[in-house]
Amino acid sequence: CQMFLADVKNGSPVVVGVKQSQKAIARDQAAGVLIALDADEHVTGPVKDLCEAKSIVVETVPTMQELGRACGIHVGASVAAVLQTR
Repeated sequence: CQMFLADVKNGSPVVVGVKQSQKAIARDQAAGVLIALDADEHVTGPVKDLCEAKSIVVETVPTMQELGRACGIHVGASVAAVLQTR
């Protein structure tokens, strides 16, 4: 289910990148996380573990390019966190 990817494309608030995403997850601000399947496992692994620990839904996107484009940036992104809207 590509629910979060659609949200991001529709302008949901999102943080892009491993460090920013990890911060959002740690602060319980992430509604869900998008991870590119072609990103390095040593980059995405810690994020997946954090999501698991915090029971946050992880969605995969086929490529970093596609994830970057969805987030409105011109470079690939390995990880993006969709922020909760309150």
